Amino acid sequence: MEKQPEIHAKSELFTRGVGEFIDPDGLFIKKIQENPKGVVIKLGVDPTRPDIHLGHAVILRKLRTFQDLGCKVIFLIGDVTAQIGDPTGKSKVRPEISQQEIEVNMKSYLDQVGRILRTEPEVFSWIRNSDWFVGINDIITEDGVTIELELDGKKVGFPPLPANDFLAKTFVWQQTRMQKQKVNSYSLINVLAILRGITFQRLIGRDMFQERIKNGEELFMHEMVYPVLQGIDSTVLHSIYGSCDLEVGGTDQIFNMLVGRDVMKMNKQTPQAVIAFDLLEGLDGKEKMSKSLDNYVGITDEPSDMFGKIMSIPDSLIIRYFTLCTYRTLIDIADIEKRMTKENPRDIKIQLAREIVEVYYGKVLAFSAESSFIETFSKGGIPENISETDSNGRSLVEVLMSYGLIASKTEYRRLLDAGAVEDMESGESITDIDLIPTQTMVVRIGKKRFLKVQVS
Repeated sequence: MEKQPEIHAKSELFTRGVGEFIDPDGLFIKKIQENPKGVVIKLGVDPTRPDIHLGHAVILRKLRTFQDLGCKVIFLIGDVTAQIGDPTGKSKVRPEISQQEIEVNMKSYLDQVGRILRTEPEVFSWIRNSDWFVGINDIITEDGVTIELELDGKKVGFPPLPANDFLAKTFVWQQTRMQKQKVNSYSLINVLAILRGITFQRLIGRDMFQERIKNGEELFMHEMVYPVLQGIDSTVLHSIYGSCDLEVGGTDQIFNMLVGRDVMKMNKQTPQAVIAFDLLEGLDGKEKMSKSLDNYVGITDEPSDMFGKIMSIPDSLIIRYFTLCTYRTLIDIADIEKRMTKENPRDIKIQLAREIVEVYYGKVLAFSAESSFIETFSKGGIPENISETDSNGRSLVEVLMSYGLIASKTEYRRLLDAGAVEDMESGESITDIDLIPTQTMVVRIGKKRFLKVQVS
C-alpha cells in the first residue's frame, strides 16, 4: 500500500506564506491525510488583467505543492463576475470589463499558469462561471445564425435564423458551455434563495464599505452581492466535481471565501476550508504587488527585466521575497537573514534575483541575467540587444518621447536637472534640453532605460 503523506495543520504547507488557515472541524486536514487524490481545491480568478505576477505566483506555487500530493486544482475563470468587479480592497467602484477583453485575458492566464502548475487532467481543470450565470435568454444573436445537426448519421441544416430567435439563442448557449450535463444555470430565483440566508448587516459591515459610506461615496448593490456569487461558484464546483474542499486566495479575500462556506452549508454540502495567503508587497515596498500600481514583476517578464526589477526592491523585503518567491527552505532563509547583518545586502539581493529568475527560466538564463546586470549597472557597461531608433533630425527629447522612454518635456527637464540622462559614449551627463544628436549615441536614463540613437 502506498504510504500517505504526513500532513498536519502546523506543517509548512499551512504556515509558510499563509496569513490564515480556516478549517474549524479539521475536515480538510483529515481528508488530505486519508485521500489526497480525492481533494478538490478552488482558485478563482477574475481575468481583468492578462499578466500573472509574483504575487499571484505565491498562491500558484503552493497549489503546485498540493498537486504533487495528488490534489486536483480547479482554476475558476470568473468571466461573469469579472464584469461585475470584486470590490475587495477597492475604495471606489471597479470599472466593468468587456467580454472580448475577458476572452483575451483568459487565454493569457491559462497559457501562463502552466509555468507553475501541472496541467494533466488528473490534477488540473478549468471552468468559467458563465456556465451557470448565463442563461439562454441572456444570449444575444444576430441575423443569419445557421444550425447544423446530425440526425441518424446525416447532417441536417436549417435555414438562417433571425436575430435573437429562441432556437438560435439555445444553439449558441449550448455550444458555448463547458459543462453541458452536470449543472443548470442559476436563475434569479436560485440567487434569491441564497440571499435569504445572508444578512444585509453582514454585507454592509465590511470595512471597505463602511469607509466609503463615511466618505459619502456611492455603494452599489452589485458590489454587495459579489461575495454571494463567489460562494455560488463553490457550491456549483461541489456539484460538478463531487466536492470543493478548499478555496485559496489572498488575505483580502477572507470575507468572500467565508461567505462561500455559508452558501455551501445552505446547500447541505461539506463547507470548504479556506487558506488566505499573505499579500506580497510590490517593488515600492509599500502597496501590494499590482499591475495597476506598476509595482509588479510579471512571471513572463524577460529574464534581464525580471532580474533588474528584483534588484530594485527595498532591502527590507529581501527575506520576505526569499520566503514567498523562492524554493529555499526556512532553515536556509534563517541563515540568509543572519548574513544580512554581516554582508552587503546588495550581494544577497543578487542571489535572490538569480534564484527567482531561475524558477521561471532555468539556471542558464538566470546566470546570464545576472552577468548582464553586473556588467551594465555595476561596471557602467551597455546592455546587449539594446533598443535602437533613428533621430531623423529631431531633438533628443522628441526622440525619447516618441519611443516612450519619457512621458513629457517636464519629466525630461527634471531628469536633466538630476543628472539622470547620460551619454554613455562620453560618460557625461546631458544638460542641453534642446540637444539634437549629430552622431550616433547611446543614452542612459536613470539606471534601467537605454536607447541607441542613430543619425542617418
